[in-house]
Amino acid sequence: MSDADTKARGVKRVLRAMDTSDGAGVSLKRSIGSPQLDMLDPFLMLDSISTDNADDYIAGFPEHPHRGFETVTYMVEGAMGHKDSIGSEGVLRSGGVQWMTAGSGIIHSETPKQENGLLQGFQLWINLPAKDKMIDPRYQNIEAPDVPEIAVSDGVDLRLVAGEMFGKTGPINGISTDPVFVDVKLDAGAEISIPIPEGHAGVVYVFIGDAVIAGKDVPTHHLAVLRNGNSVTLKGGEDGGRMLVIAARPLHEQVVRYGPFVMSSKQELMQAFDDFQNGRFVRKAVS
Repeated sequence: MSDADTKARGVKRVLRAMDTSDGAGVSLKRSIGSPQLDMLDPFLMLDSISTDNADDYIAGFPEHPHRGFETVTYMVEGAMGHKDSIGSEGVLRSGGVQWMTAGSGIIHSETPKQENGLLQGFQLWINLPAKDKMIDPRYQNIEAPDVPEIAVSDGVDLRLVAGEMFGKTGPINGISTDPVFVDVKLDAGAEISIPIPEGHAGVVYVFIGDAVIAGKDVPTHHLAVLRNGNSVTLKGGEDGGRMLVIAARPLHEQVVRYGPFVMSSKQELMQAFDDFQNGRFVRKAVS
């Protein structure tokens, strides 16, 4: 891409993540799905957990259902077990990612596999197109060594979960919203331009240190909502910074949701509750 073709994204707004809790009392910071930003098509929710106090996370997330969307769990530090109604079970460890397409329905639980130490990670909810809401569920479980690490230049280190950049392709595939998901670590003053497809909704969430995003200072636990363009310039703050760059193609479809069900009409939403209550919720998983 030549300089003439580059359309750098600016920052539309910067939001401080809201302190909240979910599951059985797990302490979280929520930046999408909050009163400040209900959703950003196709993103429905972005939660961050970062604590070394076991009381904040030990109770985990007991069994709960999902239908009509995708959940992305990215573990920065720690170990989280998962188990579900279609027979999947395992442990997500530092650097790993689980991309779960809930589709027609799944019931699962997430339980910390540690009793002390730092637990740090994210969960992102992404809407499914109306035509895909009732597809069979599937998992993409990616271990840390399978996530490409890219040392672009001195002081710039990337972990590419989804998307294509700098000659690498992330391991996540077959997602209808064509997502970009990259973990960016920058030393103080180090700078990088991250490509993002034009037209995609895009955000940057700073979770360690601080950063300058498209010329705007963004502190820890703040979300920068990006304007349109095909790239965003990131620079490490005074003490360096670490951040997620996330983008995906908007669906421009009606969203009718309540709790763990995200559908396209009130009728479909009521059907989800009826199916769940009457044992018609879970289909087989696609291997």
